[in-house]
Amino acid sequence: MVMHSNSRTLLALGTFLVLIASLGTTPAFADGGVGGSANPASKIYVADLSGSAEITSNDKVQDLTKRSVHDAQGAVIQTKKNSTNAMVYSNGTGVFFDADTKVDVKKFVQEPFTPNRTDMNVEPSISNTYAVVDHGTVGLCTSKLVAGSSMTYATSAGSVSVRGGKVVIQATDKGTVVSLISGDVTVRGGSLDMGGENLKPGQQAIMTPGGPGQPSSITIQDIPPAQRPALNNKVTMACMAKSTVYFDVVTKQNAASEAAKSNSAASQIVAKPVTPAILPTDYTVSASRLGGG
Repeated sequence: MVMHSNSRTLLALGTFLVLIASLGTTPAFADGGVGGSANPASKIYVADLSGSAEITSNDKVQDLTKRSVHDAQGAVIQTKKNSTNAMVYSNGTGVFFDADTKVDVKKFVQEPFTPNRTDMNVEPSISNTYAVVDHGTVGLCTSKLVAGSSMTYATSAGSVSVRGGKVVIQATDKGTVVSLISGDVTVRGGSLDMGGENLKPGQQAIMTPGGPGQPSSITIQDIPPAQRPALNNKVTMACMAKSTVYFDVVTKQNAASEAAKSNSAASQIVAKPVTPAILPTDYTVSASRLGGG
């Protein structure tokens, strides 16, 4: 087990600016770039649901239902106790939400992409994701991110920059645990941590809040064997959700006139479920089976 103090020098400022860029403050995310008003609204698809959960999107609170589609940016997803769900972003990233979990998708935008794609293992276009895990546990299973994409999940104790793979993020008021099953991520102990720590597959980072004006401390260790089955189940559910849907782009009716009047997108992203339309019941994992690990 290794402790890292996370006090960084100004030489790491470049890394900090990369994190700022993930919030969409660079010119690439102005009108006409990723998230510009002429780009189609990004979506999120409900692949599986056990119990009850709700989503707040476009100022409306709705109960989640299987195979429903919602605007992703600005959505707040919350599972109830003893309930879980799995969703898929329109860039192909699968997300498993454990029981009693709340996630605020502050930003999820993507550039237009080519309809009728053939390679579903690579995200369709450059995307920018910034989400906050208020509390609870999420399992991520990403497609291969294209150059220029960014994905950041933040908690009260720090943040996780995901460059691809399978990762579990567990957030409580006592701290955050990030477990990397496969792929490449960097964890940071808050905005004061300008360097961060890279995890290797099979490792987890335990972020503990620091004192006032101090970054969180980060302890890096191997994932305890007793935790591996539950963690693997979480990312497996996220990966299986990915296989239930793909996203396409279609032209809106009267698209030319609408776009000319409002500078809105002439196309829209649609979810197309594939067979089987729901996850096999053999792999429906309840909160009681997963436990808290």
